Amino acid sequence: MLTSVFTGCTTTKADSSNKKTVYRTLKEIKKSGKINIGVFSDKSPFGYVDKNGKYAGYDVYFANRIAKDLGVDANFVSVEAANRIEYLQTGKVDIILANFTVTKERAEEVDFALPYMNVALGVVSPSNKVIKKLDQIGAKDEVIVISGTTAETYLTKNYPKIKLQKYDAYAEAKTAFENKNGVAWANDNTEVIAFAKENKGYTVGISSLGDNDTIAPAVTKGNKTLLKWLNDETKALGKESFFHKNYEKTLVDTYGADYEEILVVEGGKVK
Repeated sequence: MLTSVFTGCTTTKADSSNKKTVYRTLKEIKKSGKINIGVFSDKSPFGYVDKNGKYAGYDVYFANRIAKDLGVDANFVSVEAANRIEYLQTGKVDIILANFTVTKERAEEVDFALPYMNVALGVVSPSNKVIKKLDQIGAKDEVIVISGTTAETYLTKNYPKIKLQKYDAYAEAKTAFENKNGVAWANDNTEVIAFAKENKGYTVGISSLGDNDTIAPAVTKGNKTLLKWLNDETKALGKESFFHKNYEKTLVDTYGADYEEILVVEGGKVK
C-alpha cells in the first residue's frame, strides 16, 4: 500500500489560537521503530513510485537516510500539495519531505528545518506560443496551478486578474496542461524545467518568477526534539556532501550537471 494510517503515542498541543496539533516526539518515534514521512507519489524526480512499486526520488533518498540514521523504518505516506500542513497537524506524518517551499505564511503553521534545495517559480507553455512575460496572458486565458503551492499564492497575490485553473494533484495538473486546458502551467522552476525536457513541444519561457526560495523538511509546530535532530542531521550530512550525491543519484538525468550548484543546498547553508 502507498499510504498507511498513523498509529502510536502522540503529544497534543494547543497553540495561541487554541488550535490543537498532534505530533510524536523524537523519543516516541524511536520507541515505535518507525517514522512516518509524507512524500509525493506522482512527482518525479522528487517523489514518485517506480516500476517496482517502491518510492524513489530526491526527497525519498533523503528520507531513507533520515530513517537509517534514526535507527527506524521509513513508512512513506503519499501526500498532495494542498494537504501537507494538515497531515502534520493531525499527526498522520512526522515529517513532510514533499518539495515543500519555505514561506512566512507556512512557517506560522509548521516548523521548517534547515533547507536542502533552492527553488524559484517558473512558467512552461507550448513551444508554438511561448509565454515569456505574464502580460502576454489574455483576459480569457487560464494558467494551470496546483492548489496549495507557492505558484498559486504568488499569482493570486501579485496578478489577481490572471485566471487560475486549480488542481489538487501534480498528475491532474500535468494531464490538464497536456490537454491544452490552459495556456501555461506555473509551478516550481525545477518541475517545469523537468517537464519541458521530458516532453517535446514545450518551452520554459519564464525560468525565474518572483523571489528565490528554499525547500526544507517540515515538522509539526512545536515538535522541538524532532526539529533539532533534523537540523543536526542536515549539518552532519553536509560534511559528507550528501545532497550533492543525492542530486547525482536522482536529479542529474533530469537537470544535468549544470544545475547542480544552483539547486543543491549543502549542510543547510544557502549561498
